[in-house]
Amino acid sequence: MDSAFSFEPPSDEELDFDEEDFGSSSEAEEQGGTLAAAAAPNRHHKKSVSPWDFSSYTESVAEEHARRSTTSIDQKISKAISRLPITTATPVDSAPAASSSDSEPDHQEEFRPDEGDDVANTGVSESKSFFAAAEGVSFHASSFMELHLSRPLLRACEALKYTKPTPIQAACIPLALTGRDICASAITGSGKTAAFALPTLERLLFRPKNRPAIRVLVLTPTRELAVQVHSMIEQLAQFVKDIRCCLVVGGLSTKTQEAALRSVPDIVVATPGRMIDHLRNSMSVDLDDLAVLILDEADRLLELGFSAEIRELVRLCSKRRQTMLFSATMTEQVDELIKLSLKKPLRLSADPSTKRPASLTEEVVRIRRTREGNHEAVLLALCSKTFTSKVIIFSGTKQAAHRLKILFGLAGYKAAELHGNLTQAQRLDALELFRTQQVEFLIATDVAARGLDIIGVQTVINFSCPRDLTSYIHRVGRTARAGREGYAVTFVTDNDRSLLKAIVKRAGSKLKSRIVAEPSINKWSQIIEQMEDQVALVLQEEREEMALRKAEMEATKAENMIAHRDEIYSRPKRTWFVTEKDKNLVAKAAKASLENGKGSGKEVISAQQAEDLKLKEKRKREREKNLPRKKRRKLEAAREMEDDNDSEGRGKLKKEKTGISVVDLAYRRAKAVKAAKKAVDGGKIVKNAGKKPKRPSQINQSRAEEMQELFQSDMSEKKQKKTLRVGKKKSSFKSKSRYDSFQGF
Repeated sequence: MDSAFSFEPPSDEELDFDEEDFGSSSEAEEQGGTLAAAAAPNRHHKKSVSPWDFSSYTESVAEEHARRSTTSIDQKISKAISRLPITTATPVDSAPAASSSDSEPDHQEEFRPDEGDDVANTGVSESKSFFAAAEGVSFHASSFMELHLSRPLLRACEALKYTKPTPIQAACIPLALTGRDICASAITGSGKTAAFALPTLERLLFRPKNRPAIRVLVLTPTRELAVQVHSMIEQLAQFVKDIRCCLVVGGLSTKTQEAALRSVPDIVVATPGRMIDHLRNSMSVDLDDLAVLILDEADRLLELGFSAEIRELVRLCSKRRQTMLFSATMTEQVDELIKLSLKKPLRLSADPSTKRPASLTEEVVRIRRTREGNHEAVLLALCSKTFTSKVIIFSGTKQAAHRLKILFGLAGYKAAELHGNLTQAQRLDALELFRTQQVEFLIATDVAARGLDIIGVQTVINFSCPRDLTSYIHRVGRTARAGREGYAVTFVTDNDRSLLKAIVKRAGSKLKSRIVAEPSINKWSQIIEQMEDQVALVLQEEREEMALRKAEMEATKAENMIAHRDEIYSRPKRTWFVTEKDKNLVAKAAKASLENGKGSGKEVISAQQAEDLKLKEKRKREREKNLPRKKRRKLEAAREMEDDNDSEGRGKLKKEKTGISVVDLAYRRAKAVKAAKKAVDGGKIVKNAGKKPKRPSQINQSRAEEMQELFQSDMSEKKQKKTLRVGKKKSSFKSKSRYDSFQGF
């Protein structure tokens, strides 16, 4: 393994490239770079695009709908618009005319906290950075030439218009080239992807080419971020012909990914779940020769519950690897992961993660209790007049995001949606439409809050208030990146006072308040009320299509089982690292943690705590299996009584059934005694004469009394809830004398 990445003097023969490989200046301008646009933040280039490319990773949405015999949401909205009785709104292009009709357009003013807000300090709070700066590390470099990169990588930086390294790039690249483990954190939009991609590609230039192996693994929390990282690495390696990068994420073809992994690419960009799936079920795929492990957005990886998967991947990797961990925020769970996976790491913090970009304008829209039902009207009023292009709207739930998409479509505004209820093709297509400015609004959940670097995002609107300051920072980090100007507007209700205090402390006196005109809100409230019937029809049509699609899938599955039964059963059974049962157990533990909290309802169980609870419950069940039969039944009876008491205390109508009740247990025991007696009388079972039956006197009297009391209480409850039945079965067990005979069994 040491020879795999030993550094050798650069050779001109290995790095032989012609000058014709350089792209022309016009091609470089089309590719664009993040740092190039930073030089002119006030100019908005309509044609400027980012180096990301979402369209080349999946089939088109039109082909997907044709294959599934479904129609797109835009087609359903077009049909609904034709059924509307009135014209709902003017298009975005005629927004100035619409604003002139309102007597009081919305305006911006200085933020004044209410009496109940209790904001003592309005200055920017600067907390001490988690990482201590490494000695002798410089966060400044005038050009990429100073970082000792090879010619192909320098040419790629020039093609992407990367002129000067950012602080995190200037500090990270030289240290990564030496093979040291690194923990790095920096402000959003600071170029962390290039900070780990450039030194990794530089090391791969001098790899032993006669030994193909997966040498670099990059783990990301979301599929979209994995697509961006994969596209970025390919852009930086565009002048290196013999380095191959593979994308392994959920939602795309598993067979295609298996074939790509078997061809042994140099770099794999993956999400943890799909990567473990391939390692367990795909042949000839391993990480034995892995040299570099990169954990991008490590805090988000742990928030999404990937703690167990990351630990498993770290265990499967070579122990001589180099590990680089990048995280915008450092938590206790991230610190534990650092101790587990890194060896004597260097801690780098280029910028505090909570640092406020100077070019960001932060605003709040106060939603009073009397106006909490007008969220959607306020949003449409803002998007129709003030924020009309390149807007990302963050919603709290997938259902709310889908409803906003329908409302925007019925109102005549071009919008795309991005959330977990969409297929991967639809998710990537939404990003491509927004990136190429075919739509002006992207309505998304928190799946778009990390890593998305789309050039030209002017405004971020938090339609649903984030749960904490960290989520707020990552959401608003989608705009005002790399020195550009941007707006962040947050809808704040009376229940969000704690977050409002944190925003005020972070923004200080620069926080503004956006006042939306009352006539505009009333106008859009009436329009939305008239749209409700069409929204319901669109949702109903989608439910019908989903039901038909599920029926077709079941029919196709049955046909395949009949036609290819032998072939299907001859395949090896797929194994899963985390089953649905385990996921449900983690969700149950998280729910229990919320219920047993301090009553705020905002505490969220960490991935590590959920995993520990899951293992604890599993060990408890295994211990119970090894207990004697009487002790097991005693535990079941005690657990049943606890559940009954809890359900009565909460006033539930239905009793939770987590174990076997005493009455059901008595029925089963009595039937077993009766069956055994019949078998003995019929001669099917021969009694063992050497073994004397236990006498009733040998039974613990206290235990018998306890069981009898439990039995009588359960019988009385059943009698109260039992309805009249026409007839009774002769074999029904209701007598107490038979229960006494059950005690002697």
